Amino acid sequence: MPTVLVAGATGDLGRRVVRELLARGADVRVLTRPASSTADRLFGGTEGVVVTRASYGDPAALRDAVRGVDVVVSTVSGVRDVIVDAQTALLEAAVAEGVPRFVPSDYSADYRSLPPRSNRNLEFRREFAGVLDASPIRASSVLNGAFADMLTGQAPIVLADRKLVLFWSDADQVLDFTSKDDTAAVTAAVALDASAPRYVEVAGDRVTARELARTMSSLTGEPFRVQWAGTTGLLSAMSKGMRRFSRETDEAFPAWQGMQYLVSMYSGDGQLRRVDNDRWGEGRDWTSTRDVLAAHVASRS
Repeated sequence: MPTVLVAGATGDLGRRVVRELLARGADVRVLTRPASSTADRLFGGTEGVVVTRASYGDPAALRDAVRGVDVVVSTVSGVRDVIVDAQTALLEAAVAEGVPRFVPSDYSADYRSLPPRSNRNLEFRREFAGVLDASPIRASSVLNGAFADMLTGQAPIVLADRKLVLFWSDADQVLDFTSKDDTAAVTAAVALDASAPRYVEVAGDRVTARELARTMSSLTGEPFRVQWAGTTGLLSAMSKGMRRFSRETDEAFPAWQGMQYLVSMYSGDGQLRRVDNDRWGEGRDWTSTRDVLAAHVASRS
């Protein structure tokens, strides 16, 4: 089996990707920063896992870390200094050592068709995609829409206490959701498939706001209704105004960034167009939005 280096392995998604790679028999090399002990705590003594240390500002150490691996999988999270700068440093090391393949930290809606500057975090991914495509390495990105756990309160979509499901512009706009476990499984499958295409699109579920309201009504026995919250144009303007008066920080998900992501979803600009669950699902039972919401409702009762 291939040797896979995972960057960002101590994060939520990264840990799941490591688990899925090990389940498929891969040898995993976990990249961690020199001063961090988290990787040792999480993976120390785990069969099939080797912890290797390197700073993203140390090209020689990065080259040592990637030497001999078959594919680099990045699950790092952050803003430009991480998504563009750190990943570029990792990519340059991989190219220098002749690593055949690279899976960048995308795991998002389809950023390729978004209007410029409409979504900061996805713009960073699009910027790094340009760097990646200019390199000689073979790349495969995983696009999965939004993580399904957004529906449990991280995003103002399902308002359980008010028995509402909010929408912007169109209650029948298709929204793509995928659980983190499903995303991790697909990422592992992509990492171990040398024939994987440049972009792999999957969606654990594809629903509308109207369908989410029907699901919540069914799960709770109480009527939920859809509520128009404005247009995506208004939401975009609000996010720009909030960003203008907010202090720019290294926070990856300030409130205005969440608003930008909702615009990308409800406008349809970030909708997935070539979903291929059959090839990448390996016959798995995908986690539906109903599954996610049912678990959340049960936890609150």
